[in-house]
Amino acid sequence: MKKFMSLLLSIIIMIAGPAMTSYAKPDWPSDTGIQSEAGIVMDMDSRTVIFGQNIHVQKAPASITKLLTALVVIENAKLDDMVTFSDDAIHNVEDGAGNKNALEVGDKMTVKDCLYHMLLTSSNQSANALAEHVAGSRDAFVAMMNEKVKELGCENSHFANPSGLNDDTQLTTVYDMALIGTAAYENPTLLEIGSAKSYRLPATANNPDGVTIKMEHKMLMEGDPNYYPAAIAGKTGFTSIAGQTLVTYASKDNRRLIAVTMKSTEFTHYQDTTALLNFGFDKFQNINISENETSYTSGDQPVTLGDGSYEPSDLSIDAKAVITVPRDAQFSDTDRNVVTKLPENHPDGAVALLEYTYNERKVGEVYIISAKQAAIDETAQAGGETPESVPAGQDGEGTPDSGKETGGAAHIAFKLPKQAPWIALIGVIAAAGLGFAIVFFKKKKEEERRLMEERRRKRRQRLEEIGCTQEEFDRLLEERARRGK
Repeated sequence: MKKFMSLLLSIIIMIAGPAMTSYAKPDWPSDTGIQSEAGIVMDMDSRTVIFGQNIHVQKAPASITKLLTALVVIENAKLDDMVTFSDDAIHNVEDGAGNKNALEVGDKMTVKDCLYHMLLTSSNQSANALAEHVAGSRDAFVAMMNEKVKELGCENSHFANPSGLNDDTQLTTVYDMALIGTAAYENPTLLEIGSAKSYRLPATANNPDGVTIKMEHKMLMEGDPNYYPAAIAGKTGFTSIAGQTLVTYASKDNRRLIAVTMKSTEFTHYQDTTALLNFGFDKFQNINISENETSYTSGDQPVTLGDGSYEPSDLSIDAKAVITVPRDAQFSDTDRNVVTKLPENHPDGAVALLEYTYNERKVGEVYIISAKQAAIDETAQAGGETPESVPAGQDGEGTPDSGKETGGAAHIAFKLPKQAPWIALIGVIAAAGLGFAIVFFKKKKEEERRLMEERRRKRRQRLEEIGCTQEEFDRLLEERARRGK
């Protein structure tokens, strides 16, 4: 009997074993063999850290700083603005930093020209001149840079100059630079400039006929031994303290990766970046969330999220949102966490955030959006009203009594004192001023009323589009007010 049971168990294991093995969750690949002290490859769509080495250790960035500089400039200046190179912009650089294309004090180029010069050839002078143009001084511009990195979620970065030249306080991490690089290359203007292979600069004092500059990032240049076909844009960096640093954006098979290496002291930054990108493309995949996460957006039963109840037909998930997992993994291998206490910068209409993890590693997230909640948020942001917000005596169609009016202006009755003509003159001027003020405020009130009616019209149209009645909208608006949103 024992022999029979042992044989039966062996048969079961033999049959079921391969099946059980095939459904085991794949391990997260880990080894890329990079030699730089710090490196990362991140999926730009899911923000998943595919591989990281010392990703939160602060290091000097060198000229990859210029990606942040370019982003701040593009967001705060017009491309055709004219930039004049000051003495400080030309000469306030450390010894040995050089002067690409021999710019002189008084040279003029557009913001666009300076951006190409800065990103393709890493000109420190163009970085300085752009900073002065945008903020009035480099110190003021640096403050804008540090404000921007906070906005991007960088927690271990501090910048002290726009060029990336050596400074003991200019420190960041490969993780923060991946966030900065992602934001930079998601800006269409910066992507166009940062991916150019060459550019023709206009005439300057030492280049009266203009000059053609070329991209320094070797992985973008076809024919170079370091050329990487999937690489689209990138920025190089080097100082004696930072060593070689590199940011590279690549796209392949409908996936977008950002790779960063810092503190490469043996000129391995191109080799390391190639290894990181190959690792990300070859061993991982993106899976669409909305195609797999249907429990919230389908069916006919109400969905409860936090304190709210929603119809599935009212809810949606970004059709482009993805998670990043190992090549052989499935969507069902991930764990989901539903967050209803949302961050302050959540999008309009968000009622929950779905966070996905794989073996306790975050691999993506997406907001659940309510169309009705979006209409409420839009109304509130546009100055929408609750019944209590309409002042007493106004019904949206009329205005409070403001006295008798004649010819569209308030009628002011007064008598001129005969014994003091100059006093009478002052009275006339004062009365005229009061009359003009009344007319001005009346027109302003009429404009406000017109805008309010336009908001109401758009709101009614929006409600009709999403199938929400006025009564339901008022109820949701009152709930929003009670929640203090």
